[in-house]
Amino acid sequence: MRKWNFCAGPAVINEEVLKEAQEELLNWKNVGASVMEVSHRSKEFDQVASEARQDFIDILKIPENYEVLFLQGGATFQFSMLPMNFAHNGKPVAHIVSGTWSEKAEAEGSKISSTEVVASSADHNFTYAPEVQELNAGNYAYLHYAANETIHGVAYHQPPVSTLPLVSDMSSVILSEPINIESFDFIYAGAQKNIGPAGLTIVIAKKEFLVNENDKLPNILRYTKHAENDSMLNTPPTFAWYLSGKVFKWIKGLGGLDYFKEQNHLKASTLYNYIDSTEFYSNPVNKSDRSIMNVPFIIHDSSLDSIFLEESKAAGLLNLKGHRSVGGMRASIYNAMPIEGINELIAFMKEFEAKHG
Repeated sequence: MRKWNFCAGPAVINEEVLKEAQEELLNWKNVGASVMEVSHRSKEFDQVASEARQDFIDILKIPENYEVLFLQGGATFQFSMLPMNFAHNGKPVAHIVSGTWSEKAEAEGSKISSTEVVASSADHNFTYAPEVQELNAGNYAYLHYAANETIHGVAYHQPPVSTLPLVSDMSSVILSEPINIESFDFIYAGAQKNIGPAGLTIVIAKKEFLVNENDKLPNILRYTKHAENDSMLNTPPTFAWYLSGKVFKWIKGLGGLDYFKEQNHLKASTLYNYIDSTEFYSNPVNKSDRSIMNVPFIIHDSSLDSIFLEESKAAGLLNLKGHRSVGGMRASIYNAMPIEGINELIAFMKEFEAKHG
């Protein structure tokens, strides 16, 4: 029996998608083998790869002047691969730090090139999205920020306004609602939230931005080389690519990102409204900067945390423990979590408050 899975990642995948993959697992497309066992250069897998890529492009309405790459290494690898490629001219990388992941991106990037934190909300424990002042475009290689901080539940609902090339980590928010791709020069996202299984990272890069790449790097570290080889410079994570393709078709079948925007805002507002209506629970994030994907919440008496987690698990509500650096609880409510799961969570929270409040 499947339960309500609120894990921040690897996260819940739609049950229909999983059942379809289950049916195909032993004998995919009647080739007599699993999709995990066939060559990534076979005509069968080439069709899967190209369809998945095109579906992703269709869903996000990605213009033709952007490359779409399916890479390995996780979003964390982009923390260093990006400055290797685009901060080789001596200019520092400007970083907005709004939580743990943007903080880690700056720390990792600083091992490769010079960096400068141009805005930070560390002064208030990452409970708001800091605004960045206008920067001189000639002084920096690019501006990096995380659109959504998974751990702290802080989000930018509009990209920062800047004349610098704009780079965004969208791992935990991509495909949750429409975005204007043309506002960005480079977007990257780990798959294990709204896309599919862990092991795949998708990059959306403006071709004009890629021209500035460091051509002295090994080919495996160069985005243009991955683009020239259709993301098959080496063996890609074929199963993650295949299953992500099924997720893309599921998204398209339900109406695309307009549908998911409506659903995700409904889920988030329903949960936040309940939390704000009580004195037993609270959310520390500035209301205008709250994530629609990751909802942290705190019980007024932290000694009840372990009891809450034990009883919620027994009630079929999984992975509600907050990140160790923050504590409390966190409900990650990605695309594959339906409103019914939110209602079940709220019903449990009400019962818990009545019992322990």
